[in-house]
Amino acid sequence: MVTLSNHGAYLRGGKIVPAEAKDPAAREKTIAYQMFRAHDKSTEPDKLRLKFDALISHDITFVGIIQTAKASGLKQFPVPYAMTNCHNSLCAVGGTINEDDHAFGLSAAKKYGGIFVPPNQAVIHQYARERLAGCGKMILGSDSHTRYGAYGCMGVGEGGGELVKQLLENTYDVAAPEVVMVYLEGAPRKGVGPQDVAIALVAATFPNGDVKNKVLEFVGPGVANLSCDYRIGIDVMTTETSCLTSIWQTDDKVKAYYETIGRKEEFKVLAPEDGAYYDRVITIDLSKVENMIALPFHPSIAYTIHDLQARPHEIFAEVEAACNKQLGGKVTMDLQHTIVDGKIHCDQGVIVGCSGGMYENIMEAAAILKDGSIGNGYFDMSVYPSSTPISLAVTKNGAAATLMEAGCVMKPAFCGPCFGAGDTPANNTLSIRHATRNFANREGSKPSNGQIAAVALMDARSIAATARNGGVLTAATDIDYDVPEDLTYQFDGSVYEKRCYEGFGKADPTAELRYGPNIKDWPQMPKLQEDLLVKLCAVIHDPVTTTDELIPSGETSSYRSNPIGLSEFALSRREPEYVARSKAVRDGGMNEEVKAVLANVGGREDTVSVGSCIYANRPGDGSAREQAASCQKVLGGFANICREYATKRYRSNCINWGLVPFTLPEGKEFAYDVGDWVYIPGIKTAIKEGKEEFAAKVITKNGVEDITLLCRGLTDNDKQILQEGCLMNYYAAGYGK
Repeated sequence: MVTLSNHGAYLRGGKIVPAEAKDPAAREKTIAYQMFRAHDKSTEPDKLRLKFDALISHDITFVGIIQTAKASGLKQFPVPYAMTNCHNSLCAVGGTINEDDHAFGLSAAKKYGGIFVPPNQAVIHQYARERLAGCGKMILGSDSHTRYGAYGCMGVGEGGGELVKQLLENTYDVAAPEVVMVYLEGAPRKGVGPQDVAIALVAATFPNGDVKNKVLEFVGPGVANLSCDYRIGIDVMTTETSCLTSIWQTDDKVKAYYETIGRKEEFKVLAPEDGAYYDRVITIDLSKVENMIALPFHPSIAYTIHDLQARPHEIFAEVEAACNKQLGGKVTMDLQHTIVDGKIHCDQGVIVGCSGGMYENIMEAAAILKDGSIGNGYFDMSVYPSSTPISLAVTKNGAAATLMEAGCVMKPAFCGPCFGAGDTPANNTLSIRHATRNFANREGSKPSNGQIAAVALMDARSIAATARNGGVLTAATDIDYDVPEDLTYQFDGSVYEKRCYEGFGKADPTAELRYGPNIKDWPQMPKLQEDLLVKLCAVIHDPVTTTDELIPSGETSSYRSNPIGLSEFALSRREPEYVARSKAVRDGGMNEEVKAVLANVGGREDTVSVGSCIYANRPGDGSAREQAASCQKVLGGFANICREYATKRYRSNCINWGLVPFTLPEGKEFAYDVGDWVYIPGIKTAIKEGKEEFAAKVITKNGVEDITLLCRGLTDNDKQILQEGCLMNYYAAGYGK
């Protein structure tokens, strides 16, 4: 299905031609670099300083972004900035807290000239696709699944600090990335959907970091065999490969899409120039892709449905062992009990969000369930169209009625099931979802309370086939159904015009921001002193630590606008003692323990910053939420140490919140534990001077050991932000203006 080449290649005459050596000059012929250069303010070809055409956030992130930008001197939004309300649309948790944030968002749109999308009108990325995207444009979003490449628009997902920089008319700085050709050939079989292709791609690329922080560029004859809905269904899942962003060649189908949504002026042909160079090649034969399932706890834990059906006990045993190791004994994952008479029984099906809730997915699910029933057993099914225009379309053409007649529940646009704030399944059950992630706790269960459920990712077509079979796992290619002859999306954008506040260019400085009791300003963040002493308050040796583990999603989101309140949940599902440990260091001041440690290494009390630190092998996979870093800073954090950062966006979040992003030298073991101290003398001057290696000391109960820490690739702005203690301090000190 998917093959990877470790060598560079040219695209000449539409054919892949192997390259003997890297050719950065010919890389400029890719679509990616044509777009980068059009947005680049840098004078150095190997460093990008990008200005984006539009920004977008949702209601877990926009309050913190506005508060940070306001504290840094924001006057008005310089580019269209859309604030959607799709993550905390439900206000059942936390009283009026969620609605207070929505009111704050609308008031910010009025004051600064923004776009406000009320709850349940659209999920963040569908609004961007329908109202902001354009061929050749770039959009920066404070959500990791900011991907619009299938429409010729490059989307980048980052933490809120990077959006603050754009709001203050600064740049997004990144080393010029490599570009990976994703060459599509063939056409998918009936019943094989975009999530099947996406899971196969993620499984082939994520485990070894093959495309980490690179750009995926989709080309080849197979592109023409995919609808725009199909393309975006693959594209949005590229986030799970850990790539930086993605872009696709455009054609008449993309042109027709922009005409359908009433924005035909946004189309233009995008294609690589002949002889474009790519740093490696991924080839996908669409005709060979099978129905896939991604088992807990990552989209890359992938099998064909047929393979799982043939070996359920064996595969589930392997997955259970890995999951239970990750859960650390808090609760036991049991998948074996779902196997009855050799068949796997699921308890829940969900089609949702920016990947699942697309028009064609819903249409084909309805076709599969036509005249059928999901049954009256334990299995239930929810369908969330990703925007009100899609809801209108499937209501008017009868697809919604077909699904409801089969027993499905139609729900409004909402991202909740993707991160654990909606459709939480029963304990010890198997939920199949056309969503973006299946990390531990993403479905809302709480291992610390003895509850766990398993989420498996599948395409909407196979979910519908399973539903028709009463919850018995079924591949869509194994059933007979009639694909609707006309899958044209009948877009009606009038609801956006009636309900959304379109305020770009209409800033009103006299407008007052509307606050609620749970919307708090950021606390004062300490600057970095000449020396740094940090105590290890969490040491995690898991292969990957997700942002969900660093700051849980779901019910904690009600505190997202209260930095101090939210920080109380940091690492609560992975290392519950972390908060108390960090606060003890933060609030302990220059106590006797700290004095003794400094005396042991010859450190000075008047020149040292004292705080906490996290060690993890590979932290930051998953969400772009800056709270994964800001909560550490609020609790007194000053550094992270790791082997490598899972994503650029998490490392950027660390920098923007004043956490020095250390890594270890290759092959170096980290044999230290919670309670040990790490002392880095002269760190402030070293960062200022651009040093990338730091001679540090680890103080353990057994004595003092020397250790080398690395911090490479900092930009000049990064260096200044770290010295000042965080991005807000950086702006308050007069930098970046």
